[in-house]
Amino acid sequence: MINHLRQLVTKSSFFFLGIALYINAYPAHLKVFHLSMSAAETGFDPVMTSDLNTAAIEEQIFESLLTYDYLARPVKLVPRLAAQMPQITNQGKTWLFTLKKGVIFAPDPVFKNHRREVNAADVAYTIKRFMDPKNRSPYKFLVDHKIVGLNALADAAKKTGHFDYDAPVAGLEIVGPYQIRIHLTGTDYNFGHAMAQPMFGIVAREVIEAYHGDSASHPVGTGPYMLGEWIRSASMTLVKNPNYRHELWHFTSQDPLDQPLIKEMTGKPIPQIDKIDIQIVEESQSAYLSFLKGELDVLGVPGQFAPKVLSGDQLKPQLKRQGILLQRLVDPSIAYYFINVQDPMLGGMSLSRIALRRAILMALNDDEMIRVIYKGQAFREAFPIPEGVAGHDATYQSLINYNPREANDLLDKMGFRKDKDGYRLEVDGSPLYVKYTTSLTSQDRDLEEIMKKSLDRIGIRFVSEKLKFPEIIRAERSCRVAMRLSAWIADYPDGDNFMQLWYGPHTHENNASCYQDSEWDKIYEKSEALPNSPERDQLYRQLARLLEINGVTKVSTSHIRNVLIQPWVLGYKAHPILPSTWSYLDINSQGDHH
Repeated sequence: MINHLRQLVTKSSFFFLGIALYINAYPAHLKVFHLSMSAAETGFDPVMTSDLNTAAIEEQIFESLLTYDYLARPVKLVPRLAAQMPQITNQGKTWLFTLKKGVIFAPDPVFKNHRREVNAADVAYTIKRFMDPKNRSPYKFLVDHKIVGLNALADAAKKTGHFDYDAPVAGLEIVGPYQIRIHLTGTDYNFGHAMAQPMFGIVAREVIEAYHGDSASHPVGTGPYMLGEWIRSASMTLVKNPNYRHELWHFTSQDPLDQPLIKEMTGKPIPQIDKIDIQIVEESQSAYLSFLKGELDVLGVPGQFAPKVLSGDQLKPQLKRQGILLQRLVDPSIAYYFINVQDPMLGGMSLSRIALRRAILMALNDDEMIRVIYKGQAFREAFPIPEGVAGHDATYQSLINYNPREANDLLDKMGFRKDKDGYRLEVDGSPLYVKYTTSLTSQDRDLEEIMKKSLDRIGIRFVSEKLKFPEIIRAERSCRVAMRLSAWIADYPDGDNFMQLWYGPHTHENNASCYQDSEWDKIYEKSEALPNSPERDQLYRQLARLLEINGVTKVSTSHIRNVLIQPWVLGYKAHPILPSTWSYLDINSQGDHH
């Protein structure tokens, strides 16, 4: 499968010694699921990752306490490592989780051939790691200032340089080997969503400590799969975890469209697929052609190929005749431009810097993006919280719309005059430019052309910076990306998951614009204390408006997800939140594919 891609990679792959014998023991005829990803993984220590592709893999290797039901719509929290849904008392401040018994970590040399069972101390350790300053976790926000005593431990670590994992935390009360009671600092009925994130997959302390400094290369969880062969930024395989417990496919739904897959899958042991083969294919054309050849089993259709696949919102007849299926849904996501407020060229909060940023954002034509880049598979979204997520405001009117004439007037008024070539200079006469960061794909080249054309409209020079995706993430967390079109998809269906992207203390984590504004932060902190309500919605509107007034961000679009599924794939249903659902699928091995 995907032979032409395998020719591109070296033979320097390695096997984890602890699982080599297991892999070699597979029968000759495996059920193998073939996938591609458009960007490289960023390592497999969940506390340090935040990108969707890596999360998709971690979802299969690690297990969080809770997860989302595969078929329920709207999405619904259900137990995963927990034996049942948590007991919530004290007005949402106290959460008692009871673990399933007999859950064993995947084999690893660290365990020295012992079957290592998950316990409540592992849960406490996993949560503590998010507050260890050395981990600089992008998902710290899910527990930051939320668990009694945990921030005090983090504060002490900042002073001493050492996070004391042995120190008791009042908010992480270990009731017994299978029970942990979590005491929150305030009412938070959304805390269950935090405990459903793949980044909160439970880890074993001895594994993290044994691989100190390289834990991202040694993922050991309790999920249905474990990492097999791995060539960094090129390919990887997931193989069945031999220690995975006996669980049966059991999902139900009242949706008539779900009934065939329910009939097909109910009662099958999880997982059915022996091996998941993942190739990093940055060029979407290669992935698309591989799917058409039957070399990939599922494909998220890149926007530029929508005209080849779709007639309106239906699959083209020739693809239907091949038995290929299409699933469509509106992603709970936004694409948004951010400008680094700490950038030497564009940053700062003076009137001229704010005017410069707003002019740049006004030069961006979202309709052109939808037409040229996304081929109609996106729609204008002005609010930072997308459709289908609590806090969304469909009536919100942006202050920053496409208007190059007004942008030019603003720059003229602020003294950014043009040179003999027609490009603007700084007020002091020094060069003025925008360094725009993208990845390396053909779509990114098209995006660059649009960006250059947009900046040309207002006489600002365009400078390209091309990086691999993991390099972009590292640069963002160091506040070294001046401007970029980024995207965020809901980890859970609540507006806080989006608004946290601009919270000052999240700089070097998820706040890629490195925006620090005490007024904004105070409003955000007030919103955190509120449930989903009209009062919180009003605060969200204030936050969105401040982002525009200060020229920090322009929310651009939300996207339609089109997924193609080969006819031999069984049990597939696109999920709006879960980053991957591979363990719930099966392959019909009776056909002549593969």
